[in-house]
Amino acid sequence: MLKIIFLFFMAGGIPVAIAMAGASLVYILVSDSTLPPFVVIHRMVSGIDSFPLLAVPFFILAGNLMNNAGITTRIYNFALALVGWLKGGLGHVNVLGSVIFAGMSGTAIADAAGLGTIEIKAMKEHGYSTEFAVGVTAASATLGPIIPPSLPFVIYGMMANVSVGALFLAGLLPGVMMAVLMMLTVAYYAHKNKWGADVKFSRTRLFKALMELVVVVGWPMLLWLLVAKLGTPPQLTVFAGLASLFVLDKIFSFEALLPIMTPVLLIGGMTTGLFTPTEGAIAACVWAMILGFAWYRTLSWKMFIKVCLDTIETTSTVLFIVAAASIFGWMLTATGVTTDIAAWVLSFTKDAWVFLLLANLLMLFVGCFLEPTAAITILVPILLPIATQLGVDPIHFGLVMVLNLMIGLLHPPMGMVLFVLARVAGLSFERTTMAILPWLVPLLLSLGFITYMPKLVLWLPKMFY
Repeated sequence: MLKIIFLFFMAGGIPVAIAMAGASLVYILVSDSTLPPFVVIHRMVSGIDSFPLLAVPFFILAGNLMNNAGITTRIYNFALALVGWLKGGLGHVNVLGSVIFAGMSGTAIADAAGLGTIEIKAMKEHGYSTEFAVGVTAASATLGPIIPPSLPFVIYGMMANVSVGALFLAGLLPGVMMAVLMMLTVAYYAHKNKWGADVKFSRTRLFKALMELVVVVGWPMLLWLLVAKLGTPPQLTVFAGLASLFVLDKIFSFEALLPIMTPVLLIGGMTTGLFTPTEGAIAACVWAMILGFAWYRTLSWKMFIKVCLDTIETTSTVLFIVAAASIFGWMLTATGVTTDIAAWVLSFTKDAWVFLLLANLLMLFVGCFLEPTAAITILVPILLPIATQLGVDPIHFGLVMVLNLMIGLLHPPMGMVLFVLARVAGLSFERTTMAILPWLVPLLLSLGFITYMPKLVLWLPKMFY
């Protein structure tokens, strides 16, 4: 009955969060259950009474601060210097820019709305079709929640009771692989359409961009050597290292060195035990405020208040969905729905690869209709116990689930990235959908690799955790 009431509410156009909470309440009222109606409020409150969920508002705030402090323009210019001189240059810039911005925002929608506005405008001005610009922007936006930090990983980690830090590390190699496949797709279109470079090759500009990459890679390695091999105090070493970054940025006037260091600081801090993922979210906010207020001076207090209000609005939506899904998931378990589904699936197959195939099809379908946060909170109690029984690692399954739901963001009828890019590019909903279809090829190929090559996902988490 619970499922029928929920589907009835959804069919009536009721928002998913209200449909989940409402279905649970109606079921308690009309069934023979001895549960008091107040249990709905109690379970909703306890569902968001979680320390890892504190990371949600801070990661949202960090992404909004980066978006409003002119950081996106710096990231775009850096990517332009690095790969803009290749054939189909702005397509490569689009992908590389999303890789970098993914290390700050943690959401696909922020990527599409922030960098997408700059990238689509620039690509149209350089003669690219609007459809191609929209397609590559949509595909690269899916990198936002795969490359850490990631809001969906925080929600999944809380629901599945697994380490958020391990999930963050698990997304690194798959994120790089996805970016490479997307850039190969851009190269294919450039060769097919005989596109040239979009900016003139400049050795000086490229050398400066490569210097930034060397600093990004070499800086954490140098700090590790100082602490691990020479025994210097960790806190003092990190403080001196941060000061050196600002000195280098001042001397060489780097385009985006300090913003690019955001994911390095987060991952480095979490893997060394300097802070938890939740504390890392706060550190990301502090870093964004230092860059926006003190270093680049592109943030004003008026803008900061607006960013905070936007963050409160987004956070309220996310946490309300989590709270509603908490009572709905609890009711599914209490009424035996999850047990029945598990028994049915296990009677159908006991092969992990067959289950993963069926789970992928289900999650791709669900992702077309539900917002990722709601989908994660509903699907985890149902699918994770089956995955665990069949020997699928929860961290591996989490990455598979999140990527499926990110692909769902590109699909009608509920794909939020689809709506955002249609508005940004001024295209109709139908033309935007058709523009994205060819880019499902690298995304589904990535999904296949991630699903059936668990070592690609688990190598880094097993090394550090």
